[in-house]
Amino acid sequence: MKKEFEKRILSSFIIIPIALFFVIKGSTFFIFFLSIFFLASSYEWLKMTKKNLIKIFGILYLCLTFYSAFLLRNEAGLNFFIFIIIICIFTDIGGYIFGKTFKGPKLTKISPNKTYSGVLGSFIISVMAASIFSQYQKSFTLFEIYILNNNDLSYILIILLISAISQIGDLIISYFKRLAKIKNTGNLLPGHGGLLDRIDGIIFVIPLSYLLFIYLKKRKKKLQYLDQPVLLEKH
Repeated sequence: MKKEFEKRILSSFIIIPIALFFVIKGSTFFIFFLSIFFLASSYEWLKMTKKNLIKIFGILYLCLTFYSAFLLRNEAGLNFFIFIIIICIFTDIGGYIFGKTFKGPKLTKISPNKTYSGVLGSFIISVMAASIFSQYQKSFTLFEIYILNNNDLSYILIILLISAISQIGDLIISYFKRLAKIKNTGNLLPGHGGLLDRIDGIIFVIPLSYLLFIYLKKRKKKLQYLDQPVLLEKH
């Protein structure tokens, strides 16, 4: 367990900076990055699933996910995109730390390692991490630009929603792994398993985050329209 954890930390220090490089560079670099991720995750999905219909549905969904990631990065901007990814990453970290530390009742038979304490930890750590990121990104005012008129409750609820979707995505992939009677979707990432093991929550969060962005953008335009002064016609 200790060696696996050390591998996980070491590989994270290598993988995260590389991923950030491609995300920050954007443009062709980001398209290349998404293409590699799509091919690797598609391979793992095809290898893991048995029924052709499920294989096809999964590949189509992955197409939707990575296309949504491209749109989200380009239209919503770098900070918005990183904000979403941070919530997913720290949802995973919070669940792992709290689950291992406090243990407690199991959440579901689908994923025996998931506990209620892990779920709570996922929510707590993701809110803390996202709030810190927002605080130090002066150019990033997600809930001022797109939303909620500095409504702190709405801010937290959206983070919790994204975190919850990430955890549901984790359980969905765990369900298919259980059907296939495998522990990991692959062995591409030392200490982590396969690529799908690491992005299982993200692939469900990204499409919904893009829809959220579209909604918030429309809300912003509506608020701007309502704030415009009404000009009275002279008779």
